[in-house]
Amino acid sequence: MKIERDFHMTNGDDEFSYAKNSTMQRKAILAAKPIIKEAISKVCTDLHPQSMVIADLGCSFGANTLLFISEAITTIGENPNNTIGERPKEVQFFLNDLPGNDFNHIFQSLEQFEQSTRKNCTSRGLQPPPHYVVGLLGSFYTRLFPCNSVHFFHSSMSLMWLSQVPENLDGIMNEANIHIGLNTPPSVIKLYQNQFKKDFSRFLLMRCKEIVRGGRMVLTMLGRKSKDVFTAGGTTMVFELLSQGLQTLVAEGRVEKEKLDSFNLPLYCPSVDELKELVWQNELLEITDIRLFEINGNPNDGSESTEDAAGPVIYGASAAEAAGKSISTSLRAVMEPLIASHFGDSILDKLFAVFARYFTNYIESEVEKSRVPVITLSLQAKH
Repeated sequence: MKIERDFHMTNGDDEFSYAKNSTMQRKAILAAKPIIKEAISKVCTDLHPQSMVIADLGCSFGANTLLFISEAITTIGENPNNTIGERPKEVQFFLNDLPGNDFNHIFQSLEQFEQSTRKNCTSRGLQPPPHYVVGLLGSFYTRLFPCNSVHFFHSSMSLMWLSQVPENLDGIMNEANIHIGLNTPPSVIKLYQNQFKKDFSRFLLMRCKEIVRGGRMVLTMLGRKSKDVFTAGGTTMVFELLSQGLQTLVAEGRVEKEKLDSFNLPLYCPSVDELKELVWQNELLEITDIRLFEINGNPNDGSESTEDAAGPVIYGASAAEAAGKSISTSLRAVMEPLIASHFGDSILDKLFAVFARYFTNYIESEVEKSRVPVITLSLQAKH
């Protein structure tokens, strides 16, 4: 598996595309919205940049990418430091992702987005700052910008993806699993933990070279609630059920067992304590805020907030079936390119139909398992 070649969200605008199936990712952005607004406001107030550079790392495409840009423009427009002297503050947005990302979808949406942004700001009595949007290809585990050039880094639902499948992880070590499953041996868990530590530490090191003094970052990612690696809530359950779906296809002769055993997802959900430790080890960044949210993983729940996160999610039979189909489609929008590159695309329809059935059966008996832990980390570069 070559991440830079094989990994991207499902492109386009059809039934299984990421653009049509990214409600959970939208909920994560909205949950982090107060933290994002505060960080951008602090940059405006504390640094007074005439030309402000903002980078969205792992931006993907679709409405969520534009949602972040819109929130940033509105926040800057609301700030009393929106003008310096007689000149308005200017903003340069860099949208970063791997080469397989559907950047065309973003740029084809920009004209309508600009019209909507102007209308929204006018209705609120705001003057949007002059702003410019460009795409930037490359892995965020490498250098992307000149030294001391970026005022604000944002990343949402991307940093749990590793730069590669953990080093030294071969097929027989995690037999019949595609991730950290309930029967994954401790040696494999350790490989995942080491790979995340290596990648996240490198990410922070690269950004510290690129960010201006006093600049800020807000990083949101899938996480877990405790040190126990099996407490990633709905995330653990989803990948366990996807593994079971692939095992079913092996039993039916549609997938070779060796193919399943050699497939491991390059993904790790950290705990709050793990993130804190890695930031402290970096020594160049200060944690200004860190929060763990639980969002409902069901795209059909009708909610775009975390306000109901404390209560259980209860499904009747028909609602459970609808949730199963919806979550299957959302998962396919993220996973299809990786699965197709390894197993071929002929199994996709069958695999995600099996997954939908398994998920439906699961949530009919487990009423509160679709909660997904998400961690938002707000950082400031030390002076």
